[in-house]
Amino acid sequence: MDILGTIPPHLGNLSFLVSLDVSRNHLHGEIPKDIGNLRNLKELVFVNNHLTGSIPFSIFNISSLETLALTYNELSGSLPVDICRRLQRIKSISIISNRLSGHIPTGLSNCTDLYDLSLSYNSFEGTIPPEIVNLERLEFLNLGGNNLQGTIPAKIGNLRNLQQLQLENNHIVGLIPLTICNLSSLWLLNVNTNNLSGVIPREIENLHKLESVHLQYNKLSGSIPEGLFNVSTLREMTLGFNNLSGSLPSAPGYWRTNLQHLNLDVNNIGGVIPSSISNSSNLKEIYLDANKFSGPIPNTLEDLRQLESLGLSSNNLSSPHLSILTSLVSCRSLTELSLEDNPLFGVLPDSVGNLSISLERFYLYSSEIRGQIPSGFGNLSNLITLSLHDNDLTGSVPRTFCDLHNLQIIQLQNNRLNGRLPECLCNLSSLGYVDLSNNQISGPMPYYIGNVTSLRNIYLNSNRLTNIPMSLWSLKDLLVLHLSNNSMVGSLPPDFGKLNAITSIDLSRNHLSGSIPSTVGNLQRLLYLSLAYNELQGSIPESLGNMMSLESANLSNNILSGMIPKSLEELKYLKNFNVSFNRLEGEIPNKGPFLNFTSQSSMGNEELCGNLLLQPCMTRSFHHSRRSKLLLIILVPLGAALMVLGSIIVLILRRRGNRNVPTQTESCPATTLVRYSYIEIERATQGFDQCNLLGCGGFGSVYKGMFANGMTLAIKVFNLQVEGALMSFDAECEVLRNLRHRNLTKVISSCTNLDFKALLLEYMPNGSLEQWLHSDNYFLNMIQRLDIMIDVASALEYLHHGYVTVVVHSDLKPSNVLLDERLVGHVCDFGLAKLLGEGEYIAHTRTLATMGYIAPEYGSVGLVSRRCDVYSYGIMLMETFTRKRPYDEMFQENLSMRSWVMNSLCAAPEDIIDVKLMEPEEIGFQKKLHCLSSVLELALHCTTESPNERLNMKEVLANINKIKLEFLRK
Repeated sequence: MDILGTIPPHLGNLSFLVSLDVSRNHLHGEIPKDIGNLRNLKELVFVNNHLTGSIPFSIFNISSLETLALTYNELSGSLPVDICRRLQRIKSISIISNRLSGHIPTGLSNCTDLYDLSLSYNSFEGTIPPEIVNLERLEFLNLGGNNLQGTIPAKIGNLRNLQQLQLENNHIVGLIPLTICNLSSLWLLNVNTNNLSGVIPREIENLHKLESVHLQYNKLSGSIPEGLFNVSTLREMTLGFNNLSGSLPSAPGYWRTNLQHLNLDVNNIGGVIPSSISNSSNLKEIYLDANKFSGPIPNTLEDLRQLESLGLSSNNLSSPHLSILTSLVSCRSLTELSLEDNPLFGVLPDSVGNLSISLERFYLYSSEIRGQIPSGFGNLSNLITLSLHDNDLTGSVPRTFCDLHNLQIIQLQNNRLNGRLPECLCNLSSLGYVDLSNNQISGPMPYYIGNVTSLRNIYLNSNRLTNIPMSLWSLKDLLVLHLSNNSMVGSLPPDFGKLNAITSIDLSRNHLSGSIPSTVGNLQRLLYLSLAYNELQGSIPESLGNMMSLESANLSNNILSGMIPKSLEELKYLKNFNVSFNRLEGEIPNKGPFLNFTSQSSMGNEELCGNLLLQPCMTRSFHHSRRSKLLLIILVPLGAALMVLGSIIVLILRRRGNRNVPTQTESCPATTLVRYSYIEIERATQGFDQCNLLGCGGFGSVYKGMFANGMTLAIKVFNLQVEGALMSFDAECEVLRNLRHRNLTKVISSCTNLDFKALLLEYMPNGSLEQWLHSDNYFLNMIQRLDIMIDVASALEYLHHGYVTVVVHSDLKPSNVLLDERLVGHVCDFGLAKLLGEGEYIAHTRTLATMGYIAPEYGSVGLVSRRCDVYSYGIMLMETFTRKRPYDEMFQENLSMRSWVMNSLCAAPEDIIDVKLMEPEEIGFQKKLHCLSSVLELALHCTTESPNERLNMKEVLANINKIKLEFLRK
């Protein structure tokens, strides 16, 4: 019901209450101990809120309690050892995805009626209590996602009613016990994402009621017991990402199962794919990718009339005359076909056009295919992805491709295609990703390419194209444009600066002339720019200094003249700036990005001077000194020799480049793929399995997704049943599609329809700052904490001052700061963000942010401004270095976190600083204490009651950088 606030303790007065369910709201704070007064209570359900603190022990004294469900909160503390002393009627304990710690109580064995014990995704330690095997009625045992160690209890086979076993993502070692095969009623076995090793016991084939077996993401070895392929009830078998070997049974008597889903991806299984696999006539999904299968692909697959997905990539399979494509014509439900990276040889048959009209993804790259692309592809009207790259295809791109109106991704790079691109390709309104690089395509680019507004990535480099149509510059959402190594002529128009979203441009090695338009400075998100090896003239535009995101610019080998603009000194992310072999003159700055300016980057510009690596600047006169003449005598022939040598090297590299065609990974980063379907997301998250759940919020959940292309992403799925979720999705899309900063979480893609909305974000392997601050298993040292808070300040400074529209995050807290593999901080979750219009400094809004971090004016009357984020940042600074949450028990009405810090800072600062950071005996203790005191003083300046007295983020960033520098210098 979208209820806000805390749980009132007066609920404990409702003495006749039997069921209390307030799940799926926005309740925060602690569970009042008065709930323990409800002596008739049978059901206590607080699922999916924001409750914190420990579970009151009084609840474990309610003898009538049968169901305790506290899943998806932020509860901490431990469970009582004698948990079952009073809970003698308890049947279900579900406390998934919280922050409970300690050991799993051994006393659980006294809850004799317990059928559901679900404690997954907490921070429990120790071993699985062996007493659990005495819970004879247990049907669901879910302990995954903790820090458990040791082995699976040997007598777990005594749990004869067990239906679901999930022990994924722990540190359990040892073999799967043979006694597990005594579970005669077992229908789901799920122990994926552990460190389980050893072999799968043969006795598993005796489980005649088994319906699903999930053992993926472990270290299992040996062969799969053959009898498992004769368990008639079996519907799902997922054993991917292990070290399994051996072969699949091929005798006619096998495979008479009810299998619908078979996944053996990424193992070492060899031999042939048995023809008898078609005995499992209900198969819908077969994934055998990345194994060692050899021999022919069996044509008996045509008997699998319900087949939807077939993945056989990265093996050593063959198919004479590509007959598999003809046999699969009878599979009318086929949506995905992956045969890539096999030595298939042969020519694509015309029958490819007779495949299922429902086919959406067709992968046949790196398979030594030759000949022309059949025009029959145009019949596959629902095709979304077509990947035929890295083969030996010839001829032209068929005009029938223009009938593929759902096509989003086309990858034909690294072939020998020729001729012109069909103009009708500009009618494909869904096309987002085009890669035809390293072919022999000639003529002009399609004239109306600007009509394809869905385009995000264009790779047409290394062809024979002759001109760039004016309509191209109207693609304001284009991200990548690579047209290098063609025969492009003409000049760059002012409209060049209209590519608002562009991040990478490579127009090098063409015949472009004219000047670089000053509008290039409008490309605020551009990271990489290469205009090298053209015939560009004039000066380098001063506006280049406006491109605040620019990291690399190559303008070498043109006819540019004049001086290097001073404005470039302000580009703090610029690391590579190459202007060699032009006609530039004047002094090179010895600051900003030019501190590391190399002589190779300026070679061939005889009039450039300054910098540590070049000639010093001096007053020039008409008559040179003897020394200057001597230098000219030496340097001119040397420069000429270097130019000749450079030309020879370029020629060699060109020839070598023609022989060694870059792979997809080299020429096209995986992160540039811009569209994912719901089916791909569902598969990447294993059906939104709990084992992939990274966290939950008020508007949805975030899952880890591992995609078939090797990418790992964080997928934020919005719960459209929750009021405000759709608005939150729209807010994040509006904010993140226009922002780019190294300390903001990158949006890779989105997936949206009437019933499903999700954002695909850059995955951060080190979790959140909150996790590192408040878990005993993690530790951040002094410098790491400073660096992370500098990262956060940099992101906020960009949001507040570095972008055309002021963006107020509105919900800054440690759980919304994610850490990458190098512990670099990235601000995330813009669901409550507010964009302030031109001249707008304050806005009114409904208060939805997290208590404790909210500025006073935001919490009381809903006033939002940049100073609200400054306040939240100040609270985060205090939390980061004291390890106290602003809503901890110690902070009541008369004592807030700010007043606690302010009162203690002058008298005894060491008493409030995180004890893990402070050792009085250590060398440099006073130096560290001084630094931390400075940080907390800065935090106090950020959190003053009056917004007008707070610092702005530019000042905050400058101050915390100064504090770090002083600490490192002393």
